[in-house]
This record gives sequence, C-alpha cells and structure tokens, in this order.
Amino acid sequence: MIVSATRLALALGVVCAAAIPHTKAENNYPEKPIRLVIGFAAGGATDIPARFIAEQLSQRLNKPVVVENKPGAGAMLATRDVLSHPADGYTLLFCSHYDATNTVSYNKPGYSLDDLDPISLTSRYYFGISVTNHLPVKDWGEFVSYAKANPGKVSYATLGAGSAQEVFALQLEELLGIKMTGVPYRGGAHVTQDLLPGRVHMFISAMSQSLPMAADKKLKVVAISSAERSPAAPDIPTLKEKGLDFIRFGILGVCARKGTPQPIIDRLNKELRAIVDEPKYRKLIESAAAVPESSTPEEFGKLLHQTRADVEPTIDKYNLRRD
Repeated sequence: MIVSATRLALALGVVCAAAIPHTKAENNYPEKPIRLVIGFAAGGATDIPARFIAEQLSQRLNKPVVVENKPGAGAMLATRDVLSHPADGYTLLFCSHYDATNTVSYNKPGYSLDDLDPISLTSRYYFGISVTNHLPVKDWGEFVSYAKANPGKVSYATLGAGSAQEVFALQLEELLGIKMTGVPYRGGAHVTQDLLPGRVHMFISAMSQSLPMAADKKLKVVAISSAERSPAAPDIPTLKEKGLDFIRFGILGVCARKGTPQPIIDRLNKELRAIVDEPKYRKLIESAAAVPESSTPEEFGKLLHQTRADVEPTIDKYNLRRD
C-alpha cells in the first residue's frame, strides 16, 4: 500500500511538472512575433481591415503581429498553412465565409470547420448587385424585367464553381424566375476588366469593391443584400424592400488552430473586441457599407456553421462541388 501511494505521488509529480511549462507559456503569451495569415492578395477588401487589426494587436500585445498574404485555392492555402503549425496562438488565420463554404464546395478541402478555433468576429459585410452600364437598365426593377425578357442572355461573373457569387446568383434565379449565364473568373480584378466594358453583365460582390466604381458612374449597384439600407449607400435599395427574402452577408474574423489553449483564446478575444470598438476601426468598416462587429468564440463558430448550412443545399442541387 505504501509503495502504491509513493508511486502515485511520483506520477502526480511528473504530471504537474510537465504542465508547468505550458501554463507559464500561456500566462506569458505572447513571447515572440505572431503571424496573421490572409487567404487573399494584398490591398483587397479583406487585407485592409486585417492590417489595421494586426497593427492594433501589435500595440496591445507588445509583440509584432505580421500579416502574411497567402492567396490561392479559394483561400484554402492560407487555412491549410495555419493548420500545419502548432496550436499555440502564434499562427492565426484572418478567416472568412470562404473557410466555411470551402468545406462543402470542395470534395477534399483538406480540413473541416472543427479543425478551427474561432476567436472573434471582426465585421459583417453585405453584397451589392453590380450591373454594367452597357446593359440597358437603370435600376433593380428594370434589371429583373430585362432578364425575364431575355432568358440566358444576361451573364454574371463567378469566382469559380460553388463560390458565393455563383451560389447567390443561382438562388436569385430561383426567387425571380429568371435564367442567366454564369461566367467563371480567377479573381475580382479580372471581373472588373470585363464588367466595365460590358463583356459580362452582372457581378455580386462586397460593397467595398463596388461602391467606389458606382460613385464614379463606372457601373450601377442596383440592390444590396442587407436587411436595411446602408448609411454608406442610402440610395441603394435592399433586396428585402424589393420583396425578396434574400439577406446574405460575408463574415471576417480571427481563428486559430483547434486546440489552442483557452487562456490564449480568451486574451485574443478580449483584445479583438476592444479593437472593433475603436472609432477608427468602425469608421474604416462602415465606409465600406459593412458592419463592425465582434463576438464570443462560440457566437463566431455558430456563424461559420450557419454559413456552411446556407449554401450547402444550393451546392448539392446544382452539383457544384469541386475536386
């Protein structure tokens, strides 16, 4: 009995000793620079808020937060990169709705949503229906009428099978009883090159991409997918007010690899929520007709799963899964 008790005490001592370095590391976090990986190119609608957040996090954590752009494969390269590193809080992902939709639009994405630890939402953005000036329509009503009168002749740009642009366009076709033709593109810049001269007619994109061109009269944004009109674009009607039950949004936030210690998740969540509340950040996000918004890790996780659930029926119905 004495021997067993001694062995038990020794075993407990070993376990406690092994736990000490981990606890110390968590309490001292961060002890070195942090990478914030983005699945899109520098200078885009995702990159700009990510860099603002990285700069503010650097100041709050007293350690550099280095932004690394890793575009490609619908943002999956960035996600896979983060998941290839230890779950220690030093490699973070600026995650978006792509991380959710990729798990259903690809047969083998290389990860699942359960591989991620959501930390906090940082913004919610809505989509504008942009129409080339070369299409003979002035507003949403005329666009719908033209599409109905010319089945298959209106083309819309997609960023690949199963992308938000394709899913939303197909959902609009069903709601409106129209038929359009999808045209795949590699990226938003390529779409713009064809949308402005009228080689493609319509594009569903984040308002931050379309508002500047609409302000310069280079194209028309005939509707927005938010529940209410945006203060940044008060003249653009919502699809809801046009009688469509169609509210769609994208999300941006910060995630880590599953298994990141809870004290680190909690620390990052606290700092991110404070950053989202800063007037400079709110002004940056609202100027793009988006909504600055933070969350608990649990709330952000639910949004990611909801995003997947919203697109999965359409992807399955139209067989949009890719290898």
